Amino acid sequence: MNILVTGATGFLGNALVPLLVSDGHKVRVVARGGAPEAAALGCEVVQGDLTHPETAQKALSGIDALYHLAGRVSRDPKDARLMYDLHVEGTRKLFEQALAAKVKRVVLASTSGAIGVSRERRVATEDDDYPIETVGKWPYYLSKIYEEKLALEFVKRGLPVVVLNPSLLLGPGDARLSSTQDVYRFLQQRIPAMPRGGISFVDVRDAALAFRAALTKGNVGERHLLGAVNWEFTEFFARLSRIAHVPGPTLRLPSPVKVAAAHLLEKWAKKNDREPDLPASDVEMGECWFFIDSSKAERVLGFAPRDPNETLRETVKYVQKHFLEPGHEARA
Repeated sequence: MNILVTGATGFLGNALVPLLVSDGHKVRVVARGGAPEAAALGCEVVQGDLTHPETAQKALSGIDALYHLAGRVSRDPKDARLMYDLHVEGTRKLFEQALAAKVKRVVLASTSGAIGVSRERRVATEDDDYPIETVGKWPYYLSKIYEEKLALEFVKRGLPVVVLNPSLLLGPGDARLSSTQDVYRFLQQRIPAMPRGGISFVDVRDAALAFRAALTKGNVGERHLLGAVNWEFTEFFARLSRIAHVPGPTLRLPSPVKVAAAHLLEKWAKKNDREPDLPASDVEMGECWFFIDSSKAERVLGFAPRDPNETLRETVKYVQKHFLEPGHEARA
């Protein structure tokens, strides 16, 4: 098949593209700059901005299937407009072109945060409604919800979209710390108090295999959650601590105190032209549960996550080598 991949240079894209190439597909990628790793695999590279109709039209010419992975991961409220423009307006323009090009299969990378976020401990499924009230102050999740709703509207117009909802992507290879920044902060001991909630995560390599399967499997017009494990943050940090030999947060505070203190520290940091050690939005998210049920993806896509401890070990090893060892610039 002739396949177009957006976001091919990102964490998930770098894991997925080699799989598609190894399957014998002709892969085209879109990048604003270069995409040397994809080019080295023999992929065709189209340079340009997908929000421009002429770029999307050129990129979709002769394409049978589209993987739409392009996105911006940010927890900074200042990036709200950028994320809305990319996730919603950008997707709208791209899918209009895909509809006109009669693309036979579209796989959209959404997020489990468009389904499974709760202020109470519970496990979410694809039957749950959008948690708009809970994520309303977090523009990334809000924009992904709008993107997902938009994609499902295009299904009604005849575009065969399958939505995949991976939880937090971990594993080696996150060169931008887009998903592994919390592990990075833990290793730097920048998380002072234990969060109340819980986390779900999935190895990026296992998520890529599920996306590969979604080319021919998966239900059009439906969502498919991908998560390897649901752990309370106490368990998550305890395991990280044992792997990395770094003490975890020991301070326990009531949720309102933690959130209020985080906002005060963030204001102080910005007033002094500094980045806060831990953004207030991250503290707010840590008070929620991101637990999900992936049995549908296991049944429909053959999703089979590896041992989560292996994922944690390789994530820690990668972050330490590339961001914390002498000679490597540390980035938050």
